Amino acid sequence: MNRGKITFAAEDSTSGFGSFGRIESAKPDAVDRIAQDLDNSKLQEVMGISGFGRKQAKQFDINEMIQKAKQNAPKALVDEKSLAKTEGDGNDEEDDDDDDDGDMIGPIPTASGEVAAVGRRKRGEKNDSDDSDDDDEDDDGDEFDEDAPINKLPHSHEVEMRHGNKAVIALASDPSGVRLASGSMDYNVNFWDFSGMDKSMKSFRSLQPCENHPIRNLHYSFSGDMMLVVSGSSQAKVLDRDGFEKMECVKGDQYIADMSKTKGHIAGLTSGCWSPVRREEFLTSGMDSTLRTWVFAKTKEQRAVIKTRAQGGLKTIPTSCAYNRDGTLIAAGCSDGSLQTWDTRKMFVHTTHCIRDAHTKGSDISAVLFSYSGFQLASRSMDETLKLWDMRAFKKPLHVFDGLYSRYDTTDCCYSPDDTMILTGESLPKDAKQANLYVYDTKTFDLVAKLPITDSHVIRTLWHPKLNQIFIGCGNGVIRGLYDEKRSMRGAKQCVIRTHRKKKESEIVGTTQIITPHALPLFRQEKTRSLRKKLEKERLDPVKSKRPDLPITSGQGGRVASSGGTLSSYVIRNLGLSKRVEDDQDPREAILKYAKEAAENPYWIAPAYAKTQPKPIFNSEDEPEAKKSKTE
Repeated sequence: MNRGKITFAAEDSTSGFGSFGRIESAKPDAVDRIAQDLDNSKLQEVMGISGFGRKQAKQFDINEMIQKAKQNAPKALVDEKSLAKTEGDGNDEEDDDDDDDGDMIGPIPTASGEVAAVGRRKRGEKNDSDDSDDDDEDDDGDEFDEDAPINKLPHSHEVEMRHGNKAVIALASDPSGVRLASGSMDYNVNFWDFSGMDKSMKSFRSLQPCENHPIRNLHYSFSGDMMLVVSGSSQAKVLDRDGFEKMECVKGDQYIADMSKTKGHIAGLTSGCWSPVRREEFLTSGMDSTLRTWVFAKTKEQRAVIKTRAQGGLKTIPTSCAYNRDGTLIAAGCSDGSLQTWDTRKMFVHTTHCIRDAHTKGSDISAVLFSYSGFQLASRSMDETLKLWDMRAFKKPLHVFDGLYSRYDTTDCCYSPDDTMILTGESLPKDAKQANLYVYDTKTFDLVAKLPITDSHVIRTLWHPKLNQIFIGCGNGVIRGLYDEKRSMRGAKQCVIRTHRKKKESEIVGTTQIITPHALPLFRQEKTRSLRKKLEKERLDPVKSKRPDLPITSGQGGRVASSGGTLSSYVIRNLGLSKRVEDDQDPREAILKYAKEAAENPYWIAPAYAKTQPKPIFNSEDEPEAKKSKTE
């Protein structure tokens, strides 16, 4: 069948597919394929169908499409040059410039055929509406940029919390932002609970965990259930969330020269912090030139000992220490002005990084802090400088912020939650009236803000990432809290709106009582009772205790029943229906037993008809129905 079709196609002179003999010499598969193509082409010619069979790529003529678009375009857009000339000043040069610059064409005509704004608008040309808009923008100034560092700083509102009269040199907040702890030179640790505190801003607990030693540092664990207390003594303590002691580090032997052989510190502590990775591990630094890591469960000895060495192998005191966010590095700032780091995954024999001239020699480095990203390290020193270091190029500082006067060796710094800003305070200079909080940009190193805080020293700064609030410990015993009405969450913000509830004070009887047992009842005096007994007696009095009315039970008792106001209670009491009728009694006999009494003493119907119808007339039963209808 296929071969017959091929012969017919080959004999056709118009097909142009070669002779029949060449098709016969081809392979059978190729012959079938060629026959199918010939069938399709023949069917297309007969039926006039395009695109039948195998699909081919479409071809477009761009010039033809452009010509069609010009023909279908509206006249208002075609004659744009003439319209532009009518709007402009008539200068041909300006029109040519506009054509070269790629001007904006006005809106497309509406359905009714009218054009809302026809023609072209020149660059630099303003209409009346544009002038008014520009004037408004000039009056408002620059647009509000939410990404600007100054707009991210929560400082629109301020609260004040009084710790005591001496300098607050330690601040800590739990990760949830509910609790805040403050330590001072007066040896006290105060606990603040934002969830239960009112606008009076008073702490709910104050204690002295380390007797007569100033509290140098406080740090909550990353789970928030424990708090590390670092004081001037050689033994650090761990308290629970409510301030009760859970652990005390052991003290080392002072007569052992090798510090790695002692069980603990033998001199006063300088700083400490919890590990961000291991839940029960924390780090302390002491004046015995060592850093020690501890485990909460093991109270008898430390986990590891790190010795800090100055140039030449001499001892140097680590004045501050910190973990990075991954817990892989420990950094320490020493009294000789050096910055040293150790890798926690290796032995603490050699330092990973060591910069001897990081700060001025002999000035304590009061704080070292890793950024949240872990790429930067900030160091605050008593040489009036704050330096930023890049951990990827740790040889030279990125920038040095100078002119930051400091009198306390616990003056610290803190990063913003997004690492775009860094904050630090200054001590009050001699001629100044207020100490300031400095906010710097970590990328451009510009001064973002200089906030006056107090007329005393600014020692501690804490920017809580969850609350978005800044807490500042001052030298006069005051804790300042800065927050923003829109950007901050809970914390001190929710305490301001709570009102202070006064406690009921106990009554104190100051007059003496004369006991007269045989006095007349009119002149007898009641025995003095305690406030508790007096309240118990008033509780029994329904009037003084304002006891509510008892509920109504089966029509008796309660406010309504006692006054007799309901109809059902009146009927029940007067008719005696509450008494049950015996089941075996005949109802007819129960009614007929009152017949004699009703005949002798009529009460309901007979007195009403006594005058008009003294003799009762009853209807007879055998009276015809017709007579009834007539009377009706």
